Amino acid sequence: MSDECGRPVRVVLADDEALVRAGVRTILAADPGVEVVGEAEDGLAAVELVRAHRPRVALLDIRMPRCDGLSAAAQIRRLVPETAAVMLTTFGDDDLIARALGHGAAGFLLKSGDPRELLAGVGAVADGGAYLSPRVARRVIELSGGRLARGPYARDRLAGLTDRERDVLALVGAGLSNAEIARRLHLVEGTVKSYLTSIFTRLDVRNRVQAAILAYEAGLVPPAG
Repeated sequence: MSDECGRPVRVVLADDEALVRAGVRTILAADPGVEVVGEAEDGLAAVELVRAHRPRVALLDIRMPRCDGLSAAAQIRRLVPETAAVMLTTFGDDDLIARALGHGAAGFLLKSGDPRELLAGVGAVADGGAYLSPRVARRVIELSGGRLARGPYARDRLAGLTDRERDVLALVGAGLSNAEIARRLHLVEGTVKSYLTSIFTRLDVRNRVQAAILAYEAGLVPPAG
């Protein structure tokens, strides 16, 4: 993978466990298109590294001392909005996963997940998309009341969208980036961005992850296998 200019995707990694950081760094190093430019063991250090290096992606453990990943993601969103925050989580962090949706996270990855998910997630987010580990996606839906229970509510919220906006939203829900959506729908990328701005406003959501969850609840996206 690489950024839009063909350079390696720059990543800051934050986790208070050195072994976890080493494992994640090793996985990322398998892709020559990724460069880890800084490592931190707490949220405050992570924010400072992001401010110093301006990476494309910040991988943040949710549970960290001094400043947790949620607070770090919120600060990064405010101070360095061009950096996308991706949360690294364990499967049992239900309350924290739910709270993170409101902190601007662009993705959720399981520490115990398939290493390919980590690379896929970093690539998708670096390209302007959103990414949720399939098990995390299902769990978030369960936490918010369940897909079946929330389906009518979600479909009501989508009722005001145009057919093309629904097409775009479905592809956001499937994790596609703006460039991939543009190619799929035969649009220019600027038009996709305009559609997304309209969709976020109409649905009253803050980011792609919230929009993706709503698309999933409304049945626009097939359930993860």
